[in-house]
Amino acid sequence: MDVGVPNRGRRPIDRARVRAGGGWMNAVAPLWHRMLDRIDRGLAAGAIEATLPDGTARLLGGRADGPVAVVDVRRWRALWRLAAGGSAGWYEAWAAGDWASPDPVPLFDLFMRNRVSLGQVARASAFSKQVRLLRHWLRRNTPARARANVAYHYDLGNDFYRPWLDDGMTYSSARFPESGMSLEAAQHVKLTELLARTATAAGDTILEIGCGWGSFARVAADAGVAVHGITLSTEQRAYAAARLTDAPPGTRVTITDYRDVVGTYDAVVSCEMVEAVGREYWGDYLRTIARVLKPGGRAALQLITIDDAIFESYSNNVDFIQAYVFPGGMLLSERAFRAEAARAGLHWQERVAFGEDYAETLRRWRERFDAAVAQHRLPWEFDREFINLWRYYLMYCEGGFRGGGIDVLQVTLIKGE
Repeated sequence: MDVGVPNRGRRPIDRARVRAGGGWMNAVAPLWHRMLDRIDRGLAAGAIEATLPDGTARLLGGRADGPVAVVDVRRWRALWRLAAGGSAGWYEAWAAGDWASPDPVPLFDLFMRNRVSLGQVARASAFSKQVRLLRHWLRRNTPARARANVAYHYDLGNDFYRPWLDDGMTYSSARFPESGMSLEAAQHVKLTELLARTATAAGDTILEIGCGWGSFARVAADAGVAVHGITLSTEQRAYAAARLTDAPPGTRVTITDYRDVVGTYDAVVSCEMVEAVGREYWGDYLRTIARVLKPGGRAALQLITIDDAIFESYSNNVDFIQAYVFPGGMLLSERAFRAEAARAGLHWQERVAFGEDYAETLRRWRERFDAAVAQHRLPWEFDREFINLWRYYLMYCEGGFRGGGIDVLQVTLIKGE
């Protein structure tokens, strides 16, 4: 969409819409307009139609085609939270009602789409960053801490996830090779693609690192392949084990840290688990894969990456997801992770990227999530604040993939003979 240039800048609106920003926040309103000037300069594509607490409206950006986000900044405190806390602070402002939007996805898309030109505008201030980094460091995925981090996200209960995931309970990006596919069909495409990458046959064995609720193991079992699924989630382990009672001999699901796996397997599969590992443990993860694979064995991975151009800035901050949704998590630098794989003796092949499919998967999940909320199908203990957090999380992720700075890949790693 061409948002046009002539109307950029401030324009008056009905003063009856002015909301109090709170004491000194109003007194320093010119500072917030200067922050908006920085955002305006950083938007190389797309635009933000912003309504402000001082009775003005601004069009930020508008220089080139791109999504247009509508944002109602109800209190100046929203911009203060953004400046102090980055994406985590921006979520806190949304949760507090400091800003609103009829659809936040285009806004998240814009910030990711303009990730380089915006620079540090949406990054936390130095003091806040150090506090958040310390807390994140204390929650890193050490052998002693990893299980608690996984439980924080995955042990919310099967009754929480069941109403909005597909029937196979697959919590990772689907593959949509054709428009109009159901989520169930698209997830099955993804799972069969991962199985095909392993080049296994009936009677072979696969180690699945991070087996989720067992959807891949079920597909492999139907092909006669035995899977040893490992997880640190008690909820996932119980669900996956129950659906695999008729699987080939040797199929099992255990509570096991990837670092503790022993034995040799024909292949390895790991679908969107490495994001829960953390940068300092990528080497351990890849060395485990190399150690358990037979010579010439193949590992099929699905992983989420963030643009190498902003990886260092991202990794030196604590974003909304790390702070509120998945402690210890970190997206991958494809360049750095591939180099780590090479050091482990694993050859990187058959790369396929499909970020737009993840955006569509997230949109489908959010539709199902909203329906589950409206029909009161989520467990009663999850209050409105928690539900809003998860809805924000789904929108935040969708916008990130639509903006192109986050991608999802399937790759095959092959161990040397």
